[in-house]
Amino acid sequence: MKKLFACGIFAFLMLLTGCTDKPVLPAQLPMPITSFIQQNFPGQTISFAQKDLEITGWQYDVVLADGTQIEFDTDQVWDKIQSTLTNPVPTALIPAPIVTQIQAQFPQAMILKIDKESYGYEIELANGLELKFNEQGALMEMDD
Repeated sequence: MKKLFACGIFAFLMLLTGCTDKPVLPAQLPMPITSFIQQNFPGQTISFAQKDLEITGWQYDVVLADGTQIEFDTDQVWDKIQSTLTNPVPTALIPAPIVTQIQAQFPQAMILKIDKESYGYEIELANGLELKFNEQGALMEMDD
């Protein structure tokens, strides 16, 4: 019983210290992740991939050759995309009401980051503005 308890404590401490981060080869990524990248970032290769053990399961972090970083949740669905000036976040991945508002208010701005949050989405534009939208796509907050 003591050994089992000690093993449980050790596993918990590993989770807290991040010892569960493991680099993976692109070929070892789950099919939904590689399909997502091929469909939304055609021609891009994966430079680095890592899986992280969280309380809810495995999450994946991927860096593409152009520097784009994509985080996937335990369901292997993107959770955060941080792109570069040369390749902004594809608008097909952003809810339509958000794209419409950004194009109307900031027609020249490129979307460099999108992050799914509990309230909706956080967007970062190339001009430095950070925008927060609710799940329905209504602008809630703007910060520079």
